[in-house]
Amino acid sequence: MEDLRLGVVGLGLRASLALAAHRPGQGSVVTAVCDTDPVTLKEQAARFGAPVAVPDHRELLDRDDLDAIIVLTPDDTHERVAVDCLQAGKAVYLEKPLAITVDGCDNVLRAARDTGTRLYVGHNMRHMGVVRLMRDIIRRGDIGEPKTVWVRHFVSYGGDYYFKDWHADRTRTTGLLLQKAAHDLDVIHWLAGGYTTRVNALGDLMLYGDLPRREPGTPRPEGWLRDFDWPPTRRGDLNHVIDVEDVSVMNMRLDNGVIAAYQQCHFSPDYVRNYTVIGTEGRLENFGDGPGDTVKVWNTGPTGYRADCDIAYRVPHATGIHGGADTEIIAEFCRFVREGGRTDTSPVAARMSVAAGYMATMSLRDGGMPYDIPPLDAELAAYFDNSQR
Repeated sequence: MEDLRLGVVGLGLRASLALAAHRPGQGSVVTAVCDTDPVTLKEQAARFGAPVAVPDHRELLDRDDLDAIIVLTPDDTHERVAVDCLQAGKAVYLEKPLAITVDGCDNVLRAARDTGTRLYVGHNMRHMGVVRLMRDIIRRGDIGEPKTVWVRHFVSYGGDYYFKDWHADRTRTTGLLLQKAAHDLDVIHWLAGGYTTRVNALGDLMLYGDLPRREPGTPRPEGWLRDFDWPPTRRGDLNHVIDVEDVSVMNMRLDNGVIAAYQQCHFSPDYVRNYTVIGTEGRLENFGDGPGDTVKVWNTGPTGYRADCDIAYRVPHATGIHGGADTEIIAEFCRFVREGGRTDTSPVAARMSVAAGYMATMSLRDGGMPYDIPPLDAELAAYFDNSQR
């Protein structure tokens, strides 16, 4: 089998994903890279041998020695770069989120449908062991039919990862209920078997809006993702624009009647996600998402709280970034480019997670007013449901 020849656009924080795709002689090889920062471009290109290195993604579009392009650029560029690549007939891996608006998502989906070019959206949590374990438990019927899903997301590194660069600027992300929560909203939909139709949300910029910021044009501090401060009130060198919320709570009604809730806090002392799914015959809850952690199930009762639960499942062992999910998702993408067919990720699901996060952000900024999710065009939905055929 010849290696799939890949171009990579964007060599910043998610360059690790491009490295996972660079497996010369094992199915895929990065042969071209692109970044607008000349220093980053030079430094990162060396990690892939001697690829073509260009500062503008459009220089890759006419190359006949590229089979697909991996887009790892900042969120506000996803729509433009993906549409350019799709219209040039290049299969696209697009790192989440699909776009930063609902209309932007639909523009990308239309470009894929109109050109017949394959589109894959990287919601890697669908390949995390803990998520797949919860999905298997639900499918097996251990808790009956899901009726509610609750997610608490504690982000201890929030001030470092999300408030020291473009993530803190709503013109670049819409907000962290979209940028950060898109993964979890997608998982909620996947576990519950439906999509959000209505949301309301509350939130605020409670901490990072008042801490010291850098002047515009000032580079991020050296070691900004190695040296973490605690308590969060000690953090400085924040982005010069900060107008996204650091605490948020959203409620969702899904099209199958499931009620869900998602909570996000960016100044917790620990970093962890906690999922609870309650069904007609029991509930499950995850306690950590790494190897050796557990998903517990209670499905007898009624009783008081029992820490020992009825069934405890170990999260399967995995190695690598995101519990091995990055390797798995790249493998699925390469298989999809070669063969087509169904994938565990879904461009429609990616659109629906963005739509939920986007409309929740609109609700949050409108005093908690409920907002309905704009439906996806039925013909577009049918095209992607039919594996992009």
